[in-house]
Amino acid sequence: MTDKTRSVPFSLLLLSIFYGGMVCIAGVLGNKQVALGPLAVEAGIFAFLLLVVTSSSVAELHGRATANRLVLMGFIPLVTSLVLSVIVLALPASPQMDPNRLSAFETMMKGTPRIWLGGIFAYGVSTFLNVTIFSRLKAREGGRLLWLRAGIASVLSQVVDTVIFITVAFYGAFPIGELLLGQMLAKVTLSAILVPPLVYLFVGLGRQLDRTDAE
Repeated sequence: MTDKTRSVPFSLLLLSIFYGGMVCIAGVLGNKQVALGPLAVEAGIFAFLLLVVTSSSVAELHGRATANRLVLMGFIPLVTSLVLSVIVLALPASPQMDPNRLSAFETMMKGTPRIWLGGIFAYGVSTFLNVTIFSRLKAREGGRLLWLRAGIASVLSQVVDTVIFITVAFYGAFPIGELLLGQMLAKVTLSAILVPPLVYLFVGLGRQLDRTDAE
């Protein structure tokens, strides 16, 4: 593009739009538990890992302050989607709607206040922690070891995310020890495998977009 008046880098614009979409879809995907070999994990982890990848990539490309603002702005689509879910669930269904579809929709979209609260807290703490760890490691290592910085930040933030969400959502309802360990193992494994190469991909794509945009 040749528009020299753009105040927001093209990579930041696209990554921000992508980030907002992943914030909203993570909770929906989380209604399904998937089996990955011996690991069992709620499918929302894939969208959440992309949030980690995106925030780390923004921190690498545009700095910690910008990445923190991105995480903060993520609360807007997150809370808005929850409020809309409550409103839609409260509205009467059309008599023409198939009862089986209505039942499936309500089963998938309903959540207890503790689950919603746990999701909000876990999102905020873990994503800010990811940006903080990633940025501090960059300050020590400079521009080197991107894969290692991304992996360490993601793994540690996923441990915190798991502890916060499961504790807030389910503590006292049933014993959470086995669930906590299983989810933590699955999320840490996926973080270590998926996040480093995806951060390289996102950062490389972002730099290419910004070079093209500047021409």
